[in-house]
Amino acid sequence: RTIAAGASCCLVQAVLYRAPVVLDDVVVPAERFAAATGWEPKPEGLCRGELCVPAPGALQGGGLVDVEAAAARLGMPLVHDPARNLWALGPATFGGRALDTAVCPELVLQDRDGRDVTLTSLRGRKVVMVAWASW
Repeated sequence: RTIAAGASCCLVQAVLYRAPVVLDDVVVPAERFAAATGWEPKPEGLCRGELCVPAPGALQGGGLVDVEAAAARLGMPLVHDPARNLWALGPATFGGRALDTAVCPELVLQDRDGRDVTLTSLRGRKVVMVAWASW
């Protein structure tokens, strides 16, 4: 799902669900920040569901979010392209950890006989996955 920029918004494009958020300003309206990242600015900090992270300096007056301060508190990578005056905001990592959930995406693999097996069909069983790459 893509959110396109509004006439008065500084959000150029945001692809939801753990994808980078592209901004043309590092101070954005709180509702746009929440829609793009899933982190809702509240008086107690930045919240996703029941998890709230104190974010001093991230919440500004007038319903704005300082993206640099929010990124620092949530462990979100933030990079700037000065030639285009754009910033890209990555997903929250909390101290450098790449996963924000332990839920594995749906995988469909083949067994030794060539039959498709979904990971969810193995729910409740112990599963060992071995991955290998030549590079």
